[in-house]
Amino acid sequence: MAKYAFPEVLVSTTWVDEHRNDPGVRLVEADEDVLLYSQGHIAGAVRLDWHTDLQNQTVRDFLDKPHFEKLMNAKGIAHDTSVVFYGDKNNWWACYAFWVFKLFGHEKCFIMDGGRKRWELDNRPLVRDPEPHYSPTEYHAKEPDLSIRAFRDEVHRHQRSGKPLVDVRSPGEYTGQLLHMPDYPQEGALRGGHIPGALNIPWAKAANEDGTFRSAKELEALYLKQHGLKRRSRVVAYCRIGERSSHTWFVLHYLLGFPQVKNYDGSWTEWGNAVGLPIERGEQPAPAETIPEPAVESVGGTA
Repeated sequence: MAKYAFPEVLVSTTWVDEHRNDPGVRLVEADEDVLLYSQGHIAGAVRLDWHTDLQNQTVRDFLDKPHFEKLMNAKGIAHDTSVVFYGDKNNWWACYAFWVFKLFGHEKCFIMDGGRKRWELDNRPLVRDPEPHYSPTEYHAKEPDLSIRAFRDEVHRHQRSGKPLVDVRSPGEYTGQLLHMPDYPQEGALRGGHIPGALNIPWAKAANEDGTFRSAKELEALYLKQHGLKRRSRVVAYCRIGERSSHTWFVLHYLLGFPQVKNYDGSWTEWGNAVGLPIERGEQPAPAETIPEPAVESVGGTA
């Protein structure tokens, strides 16, 4: 059996249950549905709201370094804290939060495999306690690591040179039939389609029905054998604002060992509105072989 490239970044629900009270561990819940935390969360976990905690409120960008440091201080996260992320929708936003933490150089980042869904399937308890307050820290972040983040002009050069791009959106968004995720509102793209030459590998194909990541062997079959990606290639993943593609970035880099993967967080919201950038519409050629797709929760199966 093939093994994950960096298996240590995944922890099980059992590990979390055994270590959630360790002083050097901080559980962080990051959900697409920001109301879920108040309905029940793992005891001791703090909450990250992707709308307000991770986003600059006046510029379309992430929070800057001083605000990231302020956030870490407020959540009681020190440089040596082991931060374990989990959330809904196959850990969609948990991977996004993980990626933001890696942008600012936090070393000890982990994902609870399966997220909220696996925790609930294991019949583990959730509490409705107020968010806990921990002693503030004096966190000093590193400068943003641009080796994992792609910008528009860089992506344009990447596309023109024929290097691999992975569009992780739904097939309807990729072909241009939809301007948004199925069952979600329009979010501002003026044109439908995809970046020319991009492969369409919907992000949720990397997840099992219980929210855990598929095996290394299955992931290799999907990304390498079925779609022809090469580990040594420079790969850029994108979606609409970089949230779904952060999940694929995590899979390609940490589970499959791709050394050069970037997340284009401007994604289709930027590309589909930009003057002078090319687009393509229609389906990609059928892959050489297929593997069975698991049933996943509604957003996973279509988005």
